[in-house]
Amino acid sequence: MKLTRILTKKLTSFWLMSLVGVAFICFLTAMVSFVQLTYTFQQQKVTELEELIEQQSSRPERWGFQEWLPPLLNSYRARAFSLYQGDKLIFEYQPETTAKGGVQYKSQLAEGKLAMQLTMPQPFAKSDIGWYGMLIIFIGCVAVFLFVRFGFRWFSTELNGIEHLAQRSSLILSGQHDKALAERGQGKPRLINRALTHLLLELDDAHKERARFDQFIRSNTFLDSETGIGNNLFLKNRLDALSGSSGMITPGVLYLFEMEDLELLGRELAEHEVDEFLLQLIGVVNQILADKANSIFSRRSYNQFAVVVPQISQAEADQLAAKLLRLSLNQLNSFVTLPDDFIHLGGAYFKVGDDKDALVEEAELALRSAQFQGGSSWFMYDKGAVDGDLSKGSVRWRSFIENVLVSRRVFLFSQPVVDSDSNAHHQEVTCRLRDTQGNLVRATLFLPMAIKCGLTPQIERQVIEMVMFDVLPKHKDNSLKFSINLSLDTLLSRAFVRWLKTTLLEYRHLAPRLIFEVNEDILVNHQQQLKDPLDMINKMGASICVDRVGQQVVSTEYMHHYPISLIKLHRSIVNQIHLRAENQLFVRSLIAGIFRTDVQVCAEGVEVFQEWQTLQILGVSAGQGSFFSEPIEEV
Repeated sequence: MKLTRILTKKLTSFWLMSLVGVAFICFLTAMVSFVQLTYTFQQQKVTELEELIEQQSSRPERWGFQEWLPPLLNSYRARAFSLYQGDKLIFEYQPETTAKGGVQYKSQLAEGKLAMQLTMPQPFAKSDIGWYGMLIIFIGCVAVFLFVRFGFRWFSTELNGIEHLAQRSSLILSGQHDKALAERGQGKPRLINRALTHLLLELDDAHKERARFDQFIRSNTFLDSETGIGNNLFLKNRLDALSGSSGMITPGVLYLFEMEDLELLGRELAEHEVDEFLLQLIGVVNQILADKANSIFSRRSYNQFAVVVPQISQAEADQLAAKLLRLSLNQLNSFVTLPDDFIHLGGAYFKVGDDKDALVEEAELALRSAQFQGGSSWFMYDKGAVDGDLSKGSVRWRSFIENVLVSRRVFLFSQPVVDSDSNAHHQEVTCRLRDTQGNLVRATLFLPMAIKCGLTPQIERQVIEMVMFDVLPKHKDNSLKFSINLSLDTLLSRAFVRWLKTTLLEYRHLAPRLIFEVNEDILVNHQQQLKDPLDMINKMGASICVDRVGQQVVSTEYMHHYPISLIKLHRSIVNQIHLRAENQLFVRSLIAGIFRTDVQVCAEGVEVFQEWQTLQILGVSAGQGSFFSEPIEEV
């Protein structure tokens, strides 16, 4: 753009100087021609005078010079005239008013018998130009000036159109297609400008179509075609993501609820009424789970549904089971009259380390127990799996977290993200809290409570400070980057955003080494609210990473609206991907959707070589997980 602007200014200046030079040469040529013409005209007068004198002197009956020559010389405005015959002066003319200077003409007449001396005024003099001539010259100069000004403005406007085209082209090359489409401007030639707009619109439609096609693939793979919620494969993937080689990685609860007479009800109702009936049930469950982070809702079979709620205490699990059953029955009874034993709900509470397959069996046993009780009821499988940490109240958690923040008992752990050449791509930083007994409290325990207490911005601010001022100076490799997770509450906190902007502005040399990770579901559901904070982070020089991609079935169109440089596949997609063709299809579709962009794809939760090998074949740039390294304490 800068080079284009310089070239257009130079071209405009060259055109203007050329036009002024041509006008000056034309004016100078006209002046010289005019002066030369006046001299030629005066010479003709002198020649005519010489011929008259010769004619009169050769006639036998000639007139006297005194009779006809003075009026003629007066009309010629002669300043002096002398006529000699030999050495004798035979005629002399002097006007009443004499002026100095002039053009002198001397000639021999009548074969040398006569000699003439004539003094004429200058053929061209400014004093001889009258007001009429001056007016014509003035009008001509004004016309030339207006023509030059009009030409300059027209030429500048045409070149500004070229600058607009260059600006749009620069935005296209930098990947900012939305801004290039919005900057339609007055680009010239207009045909090229319209062609760019048409191509950008076609590209935007192609991106949308690609996102729709990608969502179609994901929907047909992981969603139930009738209800639009997750299917059995979706549930299996999410349970795999919540578990590791040593069992479940977070506490929570699994509910199974079944409608035994749904098929019989379908015979009594029309097909669209059954669909409306199921949508009523799904709407109630989704409303109840709206405030439960990372909850899972899926359909296992025609009349059986599953709900997984991680990071919840057993007391809350019992309350949630009763609430699910009560509100579902109330909503469905308002739609159609149901039998007394229509819905049964069974739940199994799990803690860290529990076996995933045993968990599903326990939930099925609880469901059968609820059915044996009779009537619409729920039953919770109890094996004494109560997590003491989660059973604490919110007041105790707030007091604990605030005490940790004041005493700075936040400890950082980093896990490397390795590229295909086995080099460190970056390090992902997580944190744990240390209690008064010296025990480390994992993030899966304290983060849900921190969100409830509104303390996540303070925790993540302290993590950023520790990374910038403790971790980064410790590593000698200045090219190594560190990623930090940011929650929704943190990004929506105005105080935190102002602090982050000031800090990144003050330490601009450290900003390029920071990557801020945001969950995919947060970006999808809060696009307008997060656009300004993420744009600010990008302008400060830090990078944006989308975490947990694939955890939910959503459109990937958001990738074209944020300054994203990295995305991370959720562990549910990565888990046993070498055995799951549907997950491979999802990764292929995702990578094809970001083709010709600078966005890189990483994978979380890589545990075995076969997974990493398959991911590399699919085009994934880097991986993270226990296959490479376990988290290492930094501070």
